[in-house]
Amino acid sequence: MGCGVDEAGRGPVIGPMVIAGVCADEKKLMKIGVRDSKKLSPSRRKKLAQEIRKIADKIVIRKVEPEEIDENRSVMTINKMEEKLFADIIRELHCKKVYVDAADVDEERFARNILSYLNKEVKIISHHKADDIYPEVSAASIIAKVERDKMIEEISKEIGEFGSGYPSDPRTREFIKEYYRKYGKLPPHTRKSWDTVKKIIAEMKQKSLDGY
Repeated sequence: MGCGVDEAGRGPVIGPMVIAGVCADEKKLMKIGVRDSKKLSPSRRKKLAQEIRKIADKIVIRKVEPEEIDENRSVMTINKMEEKLFADIIRELHCKKVYVDAADVDEERFARNILSYLNKEVKIISHHKADDIYPEVSAASIIAKVERDKMIEEISKEIGEFGSGYPSDPRTREFIKEYYRKYGKLPPHTRKSWDTVKKIIAEMKQKSLDGY
């Protein structure tokens, strides 16, 4: 039996990152129709997450809040952070063979770096788009995405509708600007270390100096 590890929410400027590890029988996962979470509707993801929980031998979930992401990014890259977090998950899974979705351009280096944090014998198979190749990673992708979606729902109730939360989303950028303009600070759950945020703050401060 193999295990899969994947993340959801690496890139957004608002909200947490969630990493999930799933150990389950490959055939059982294929039978329920797991696939890359990004290719599934929210309702289908939720249903599959319930099915995965029924057949999985073990599921480990790690939620990384924006404050922790910012703190880590002051001393390491986002890739290095993922390597350490993936290693934490793998340590808890107690699995001999683990499939991971490579965050590094170099798939083998990503596996080697994860292994460097582990003091036990484990085989790590690292590939780009592993969530499209290995059912175990598809399952981890689904669990991570569903967990993150729940958290995003709660954040939206707290601070208002902010779009997708990704830096490329004009609605998200406008939300951050409006919030900053209104309250003089960033919205809760915002990743302050993101370049998008730094640019918005600089822009808003300049407009304030210019009398806008």
